[in-house]
Amino acid sequence: MNSSQYSTNRFAITCVLFSSMMWGIIWYPLRLLDMAGMPGVWSSLIMYLAAAVMTLPFLLKRGIFPSAIRNDLLLLAFSAGITNVAFVIALIEGEVMRVMLLFYLSPLWAVLLGRWCLGEKLSTQAMIMLCVAMSGSVVMLWNPEMGWPWPHGLADWLALMAGFSFSVNNLQARKLASVDMRTKTGVIWWGVTIISAIVILAQQSSIPDVSIQVWAGAWLLGCLGIVVMTVAVLYGVARMPLYQSSVIMLFELIVAAIAAWWLTDEVMTLYEWLGGGLILVAAYGVARSERNKG
Repeated sequence: MNSSQYSTNRFAITCVLFSSMMWGIIWYPLRLLDMAGMPGVWSSLIMYLAAAVMTLPFLLKRGIFPSAIRNDLLLLAFSAGITNVAFVIALIEGEVMRVMLLFYLSPLWAVLLGRWCLGEKLSTQAMIMLCVAMSGSVVMLWNPEMGWPWPHGLADWLALMAGFSFSVNNLQARKLASVDMRTKTGVIWWGVTIISAIVILAQQSSIPDVSIQVWAGAWLLGCLGIVVMTVAVLYGVARMPLYQSSVIMLFELIVAAIAAWWLTDEVMTLYEWLGGGLILVAAYGVARSERNKG
């Protein structure tokens, strides 16, 4: 790998790490919104609508998407919507640790999808790093009292669905690497907006009776946070193997644990430190794997 390719790969890794860090702390403002009376699905709707409307002029000007990629764009929108809404509902309805553990099986789905759909092959080093990463997530999230992490109820199945959809979302982003960023981001944001609206209508959820400050907070979170996170992760995922980005994204778990310790009265346990260390080792290993191929 020449120096230019390595610089691009390094910046892509930085983008994925940055996006993971943002996703690791976004739960806190979402929790504040929920405490203020705005449910998670409504927060998703407002945040992604705020981001989506910024792309509307471009998408309308572009018109009908080329038939060669239309289905891929639709699948990108659908998978992004399912990932977000299913994960939010699962966290609300289920046991948080079970939901997180089932969701973070996504690197396994990424390996299978990357192999079947993109022809990506894993080296021995990559397989070892994947196992280290998955072990780290299990160590961080495992609780013997919750039982074996196999889906038992609706929340568990939603978490599993969200993790798989997340891998499909990343697969589509990688397949559409040549498509301009505005198109992909617009498709993703409108996908989440539409799926959120469908769920709200299906639940017959009433409009939250909250202050204008709460509405504005959700809107600003979408305009600032969602925009930056989505652009960063799309750029990074499009420029590295699917398994590599999926392992690096587990950095979100470490950030979430540290944020919970810093922002709440939760304490980081020895298992969280150990699991986080394993994830960091794996992320570092896969981050260097592409350079070692050069």
